[in-house]
Amino acid sequence: MSNVAEQIFEEKNISVDVITGLSEEELIKIIPEYDGLLVRSATTVTKNILAAATKLKAIARAGAGVDNIDLITSKENGVVVMNTPGGNTNATAEHAFALIMAALRKIPFADETTHRGEWQKKAIKGNELSKKTLGIVGFGNVGARLSN
Repeated sequence: MSNVAEQIFEEKNISVDVITGLSEEELIKIIPEYDGLLVRSATTVTKNILAAATKLKAIARAGAGVDNIDLITSKENGVVVMNTPGGNTNATAEHAFALIMAALRKIPFADETTHRGEWQKKAIKGNELSKKTLGIVGFGNVGARLSN
């Protein structure tokens, strides 16, 4: 969790414990103490965790997908699940564009051969993006942003 998020919680008098790398068994042991849970993609919120989460009111997913959270059991237990679907759209689209440009301009090959002491001017020429058509497979938030 970012320092900004921690500060927002503190300003609202909400105490925050930042604990990472817990196994399912470790999370089951401590979850009964908590009203809220913030997870990223590495944490899977299972039926067993939710069964132990007797005080839990909300699960926040820092990211777009919620496939790591048992939504059916959450709903049955009255636990609200929320996510941040647009939170990383720009960064991901920019990273995808950088990788496209690196491939187009043969940057990985140029870096590798130059570090080996080779200068393969013709082989590393690459291509320009100008007057090319770029196909985007998957036109969700990131694909739409990349197209702009």
